[in-house]
Amino acid sequence: MTEQLDVVILGGGVAGLGAALKARETGRQAVIFEARDSAGGLLDNFSIDGFRFDHAVHLSFASEEKVRAIFDRTPYITHPSDSYCFDQDRWLKHPVQNNLAPLDANDKVALIKSFLARPSELAGDDYESWLRHQYGDGIAERYPIRYTQKYWATPASALSTTWIGQRMRRAELDEILYGAMTTDTPNTYYTKEMRYPQQGGYKAFITPLIADSTIRLGHRAAAIDTQQRTVTFANGVTVGYQQLVSTLPLPVLARIADVPAEVAAAASQLKATAIDLVSVGFSKPIIKDLWFYIYDEDILASRAYSPSVKSAENAPQGCSSLQFEIYSRGEQSQYSKEAVIANTRAALVKMGIGQAEDVLFVDHRVLPFGNVIFDLGMETRRQIVLDWAGAAGIASCGRFGAWDYLWSNQSLLSGYNAF
Repeated sequence: MTEQLDVVILGGGVAGLGAALKARETGRQAVIFEARDSAGGLLDNFSIDGFRFDHAVHLSFASEEKVRAIFDRTPYITHPSDSYCFDQDRWLKHPVQNNLAPLDANDKVALIKSFLARPSELAGDDYESWLRHQYGDGIAERYPIRYTQKYWATPASALSTTWIGQRMRRAELDEILYGAMTTDTPNTYYTKEMRYPQQGGYKAFITPLIADSTIRLGHRAAAIDTQQRTVTFANGVTVGYQQLVSTLPLPVLARIADVPAEVAAAASQLKATAIDLVSVGFSKPIIKDLWFYIYDEDILASRAYSPSVKSAENAPQGCSSLQFEIYSRGEQSQYSKEAVIANTRAALVKMGIGQAEDVLFVDHRVLPFGNVIFDLGMETRRQIVLDWAGAAGIASCGRFGAWDYLWSNQSLLSGYNAF
């Protein structure tokens, strides 16, 4: 006999936990079904020989009262939002266009002249046109256009601009000129501080939500019947629901549900990046920077960050750590494990971070969903799937359920406000 439940939540990440919180507050009974053997989703972590690594970079700058009331239960460390960029053979502060001082004089002159000659109007509605209009051809081609291919695994000309928001610093002549003359530049990042738990990794922020929720692990949704209002899992269990909340990626949801052909077609065109996550443990306290971006094409990773700088509790005493992110378009990596590890080891030497004898281990694993890719026209295809989900009585939420560029605080609220 099929077990009948009130609220069924697919996915035990931060959005699913937010939905379960809303259910508790409104007197409803919710059960979270999580495919993995632990809850947390992208906010989960893993340990290797006394080192802790999150599933990709996580730092909180949440300002919402609801989120802070949850996260602030956990003692945290506050970091300034200082970051750096590696370009060929030197380090620049972020954002690069405002910190050109380390470059050769001829390069600085060429980049500034190009900025002054930037297009006065947008050539199109794509991201590359926005970059050239904003920074000029020289800066755009040397920095963000190159970085876009690495981070989004997609040409800038094929991306929309709807995701930008505060994420890209707009160009100002005074800032560019000042940063070309001195390295003593102000931090213009969109937030001034980053928060991270003292202990337990980033997951510690949501541990109270996990403790308060009813979660069934090892349940991967395999089929959804919206007419019968049932979910069947890969382990053979079937449950009925009054309310279904899904944090599954929209393409995955469409593959396992009874969707019309046009919805399946739209969902199949929604693309995200997979992440090769490369975690490095060092025998020395050699890592000082919180995070940095990498522009060189011969280095596969687009950015790296230090768990041991986030919190000393993430590494054994006297040691330090780094984690690199390498992106591929689609749900699978385009690289072999051997190639990724070899490239990362070479990158450590090229960037002057550490020598082979400093490295205790290099761990490699792949996350099938990292970031939603904002292909041109994606929003239309996304809406087709979301409209179907809403009509079918499915509340789809979270980074991949809403198919949006959501931070952890936004994902939590996406789940909380889903129904």
